[in-house]
Amino acid sequence: MIPGRCPCDAAARALSLLVALMLLSGCAVDRLHARRAAATAAAAQDRALDCTAADTCAIASPYQALVQQAQRESRPDTPAHYVNLLDRGEDSLLLRIHLIRAARTSIDIQTFIFAADDAGYLMLDELVKAARRGVRVRVIVDQLFSLDDMQLLAQLARAHANFELRVYNPTFHKARTQPLEFAAGILCCFFQFNQRMHNKLLLIDGQIGIAGGRNYENRYFDWDNEFDYRDRDVLVIGSAADSMRATFDAFWQHRRSVALSRLRDVSARILDDGVNAPGYAMHRYADLARVAALSRRANDADYIRTHFADQAMAVGEVEYFSDAPDKSDAPDQPQSHQLSQHIAELLRGAQSQIVLQTPYLVLSKTARRLFADLHKTHPSVQVLVSTNSLAATDAFYVYALSYKYKKRYMKLGFQIHEFKPFPVEATDLIENYAALGDDGDSVARYRKYGRAPLKHHGVRLGLHAKSIVIDDAIALIGSHNFDPRSDHYNTESGFIIHDRAFASALRASILRDTEPDNAWTIARRPHSGFLSQLNNLISDLSTALPLFDLWPFRYATSYELNPGCAPLALNDAHFHDCYTDVGDFPEVSLPLKTIYTRIVTAFGAGLHSIL
Repeated sequence: MIPGRCPCDAAARALSLLVALMLLSGCAVDRLHARRAAATAAAAQDRALDCTAADTCAIASPYQALVQQAQRESRPDTPAHYVNLLDRGEDSLLLRIHLIRAARTSIDIQTFIFAADDAGYLMLDELVKAARRGVRVRVIVDQLFSLDDMQLLAQLARAHANFELRVYNPTFHKARTQPLEFAAGILCCFFQFNQRMHNKLLLIDGQIGIAGGRNYENRYFDWDNEFDYRDRDVLVIGSAADSMRATFDAFWQHRRSVALSRLRDVSARILDDGVNAPGYAMHRYADLARVAALSRRANDADYIRTHFADQAMAVGEVEYFSDAPDKSDAPDQPQSHQLSQHIAELLRGAQSQIVLQTPYLVLSKTARRLFADLHKTHPSVQVLVSTNSLAATDAFYVYALSYKYKKRYMKLGFQIHEFKPFPVEATDLIENYAALGDDGDSVARYRKYGRAPLKHHGVRLGLHAKSIVIDDAIALIGSHNFDPRSDHYNTESGFIIHDRAFASALRASILRDTEPDNAWTIARRPHSGFLSQLNNLISDLSTALPLFDLWPFRYATSYELNPGCAPLALNDAHFHDCYTDVGDFPEVSLPLKTIYTRIVTAFGAGLHSIL
């Protein structure tokens, strides 16, 4: 070692060199190379059509009648819409496949995650089939957690002249981000790297739209064998689809949406494959029987009519909102945070009740100020919150910050219910699927959901739905998590539906997730005497610290309703007679997970906007 020189100098220089190499090799796109790749892909593209009929051989769909009905009933000042609330994952996938097969002119898709599993492959296969029928298909995926198989992406680039996929905000202009590139992206270009496209949109023929919280991965459609999401979408027919098309076009045309042939790793594979490379091949599924069963129902117009189209609700005003594609680049422009601002305006107008469901209860400063003002000016407004427990969450580090600030939220008047990983709700799904005449595959899957503790085997459920109901009159369903990431970094989208009947249906859906069989109630521990007051004071001081929040005895904890007792309000004098303290992290049997959570609670406060 050279005297007087820090031993970390060499590592620092190596890291700097790495970042410089990444910048030089990744940020500068070779235009000639990209043009050659685009030309090669175009030359290899399939251009044949499987159909020459005017309707592109689309299957019959009862939703076409609803499209026509909405058009007949709409007036310039009184729009008419028809909507389906999509709570069940497999139902949501079923309708997507049905609508893709029923598409006649265009299909547009935006998503944050597009996974290489049965759900993802089924969607890709159906989209390519639609393109081969003559339907124009456009797909935008966020780069961070989407397809990164070079062979598959090269095949998609030449799948068909009617099919195009673009990647939003690719790190170093590549589809796949290696670990060192991931680190370099954070170091050199953090704010751009940290901004993701979190929108979820499916638009059929510019007339039928689906938006909500679901990405394209097995777990969003109840198809994962270990962990599935309790999520929610809404299908909308009517003039709100015009806004969906406009916002999709804005993302499609934005410089951050990059064609496959302009990605360095995909273009290299395209050029290596050449013009005689094999075309797109349909996938082999891990669970072929399950895919086949869903495929049969998707083609059954009577099934779709009975269980979905006939259940669609007639509503009036529906708004589709989306952040701008350059949200983080233009933070001072009003449209950059359109959805967050509109949500805030609606919440400020609450008069009686707000029902909020979010997987991650970590509020931004703006949201905390909003709820504090509301609690001060309208203390009678009830705020019911459905969110994840540590046992149910897919992100323990985010839960740790929710745990840190739980008292803060309760002081704002929040009544918090944390979702259980094995809710009785899952047994209700068995009955529902059986009542719908399910062929048995889904029923058998849901029998895996048990009441066993987390340390035992079983398919776990976690909340992923993002929804709000205000005064039983306004409903919001979308991708916005109501957290700092959604406020400041990610682009988000969603529907706002002004209709009492629909709002009541959504409210009932959320409250079902807060029932004692499906969630633990968060309540303060009994406070009496000097020691309780001292503990409360120390806990407040510890929580206020940005670091070293190490105090283990919290103001509130999780409670289970005792058998034979009816649910009680938190301020009921007999609450602690009817509820049992089950600890801060019920059903979490892994000590390390508990330790990690407490570490993030102690040291992670500064990361709340990133997590």
